[in-house]
Amino acid sequence: MTFNALLLTKAEDGSTQAATTALDEAQLPEGEVRVAVAYSTLNYKDGLAITGKSPVVRKFPLVPGIDFAGTVAESSDPRYKPGDPVLLNGWGVGESHWGGLAQQARVKADWLVPIPAGLDACQCMAIGTAGYTSMLCVMALQGNGLKPSDGPVLVTGANGGVGTIAIALLARLGFEVHASTGRAAEAEHLKQLGATEIVDRATLSAPGKPLQKERWAAAVDSVGSHTLANVCASLRYGGTVAACGLAQGLDLPASVAPFILRGITLAGIDSVMAPFAKRVEAWGRLAKELPPDLLEGNTETIGLSAAAATASKLLAGQVRGRVRVDVNAA
Repeated sequence: MTFNALLLTKAEDGSTQAATTALDEAQLPEGEVRVAVAYSTLNYKDGLAITGKSPVVRKFPLVPGIDFAGTVAESSDPRYKPGDPVLLNGWGVGESHWGGLAQQARVKADWLVPIPAGLDACQCMAIGTAGYTSMLCVMALQGNGLKPSDGPVLVTGANGGVGTIAIALLARLGFEVHASTGRAAEAEHLKQLGATEIVDRATLSAPGKPLQKERWAAAVDSVGSHTLANVCASLRYGGTVAACGLAQGLDLPASVAPFILRGITLAGIDSVMAPFAKRVEAWGRLAKELPPDLLEGNTETIGLSAAAATASKLLAGQVRGRVRVDVNAA
């Protein structure tokens, strides 16, 4: 049986080539469960993999796509049977193991999560890894005691997948949300999601003082580098920042001052290797706490053949919110 997939290959000059290709089921990697994929998404990491702008891909040829949702087609694991609705995030899928930008995927049973009641495959990929990561950030902030009465929460990279859903989640939980963005034209969209104040990202992205005016009780940061350093320097006493991305950079040119003088916490958020129980909790909460109409208004749906071109736009900051890929559409 053949199926369509976005396949990445490496050219003789070392560049990454991406093309929609017909593959045979026998070419799928090993795994206990074969999934008929309905939807995948485009995330920042997918953009890096597809364009080759960062060495995300561990081996070629490779099908990218760090997440997917669909139904079990075949399983040798008793936990899953044909017809079961499932989703997947992380575990190196789309980096070292063939991923979700294909009509078929074969993966380890341990990597799958049952789709929770209240969501379907289409809605799951409107949320995707970005939304799941946002929920992990919110869980970390709440786990450290954050309450709406503590003060405003900053969300950096506010127009991205993580940022938009983080805003919606926090606002729905009663928090005052400030959104940092470099795209002033999107301010109204961010306010519709629940942001009450728009912060120009230029005020955070340049080198700053090690200790600054206390502004936010907590933050969700998907940017890293100077932005994260300035956020740390601007947290209120005892504040927490959940760090989950590196859109500006992998570096952290920060000072220990806010940690030892204000007792702040820097909580690292790893969505790739998170244990099963935490994944189930996060997806269960997403099913209950994100209204479907909000998801659809924050999501663009494309076909498989448009994934490569859209990946370039995503890295260029020309995509708002989430990109869902219907792998069965052209």
